[in-house]
Amino acid sequence: MAERIGSGKRGPGKSSGKGPGKGKGRSARVTSRNLTTRVRTARGRKTSSTRWLQRQLNDPYVAEARRLGYRSRAAFKLIELDDQFHFLKPGGRIVDLGAAPGGWTQVAVQRTTNKDKIGKIVGMDILAMEAVPGATLFEHDFLDDDAPRLLIEALDGPADVVLSDMAASATGHRATDHMRIIALLETALDFAYQVLAPDGAFIGKVLQGGTETQLLAAMKQNFRTVRHAKPPASRDGSAESYVVALGYRGDTKS
Repeated sequence: MAERIGSGKRGPGKSSGKGPGKGKGRSARVTSRNLTTRVRTARGRKTSSTRWLQRQLNDPYVAEARRLGYRSRAAFKLIELDDQFHFLKPGGRIVDLGAAPGGWTQVAVQRTTNKDKIGKIVGMDILAMEAVPGATLFEHDFLDDDAPRLLIEALDGPADVVLSDMAASATGHRATDHMRIIALLETALDFAYQVLAPDGAFIGKVLQGGTETQLLAAMKQNFRTVRHAKPPASRDGSAESYVVALGYRGDTKS
């Protein structure tokens, strides 16, 4: 079942029918070829747009995502994180925050479903996105007061994993961008404390500089293991990394 719920009067969305190829999506190996495509700067196109287009054309993750039916190269970040930490399990209940365009949601559906068990995937993003088969998606601002209620009702039980790939629009000022993404991480983490089952996991995006000391200390009180990880699919030169918190204690909420 695929469902997309808008923030206005829109009803469940229709799936395009396109999705990742068969299989569990595990251990996707992506390699670059010795081929480089150069893009000329067309009249009216900014140089920055040309650089972005050239980077996309020469990115092996972009090509592999297209081949496998993933909506974005970001799907491989979650695949690589799960290959390392093994937090997505068949039958799991997963919350995906900052879900658009749906690459992480696709992977979550894929990895929590087998012939015996079907996962429960609920995602939310302020941006519109097409329905993902096997997931319930909300086009809604997670910072709105009613967002947690919508997610909890759709989840229909404690979450095994809360994923947050949320990021604020970049300002170009590193300290400001860091503070904004930490604020989003704190909001996602507060929600995770409400919904996670004992032994659950939280995975959230941070920028270079890592997680704030006070926030990290609180996470270490609430989870047995807290690590920082930068999956290979993160672009070279990117300041992003992920905090991976495993083994939610469930009895010492901050």
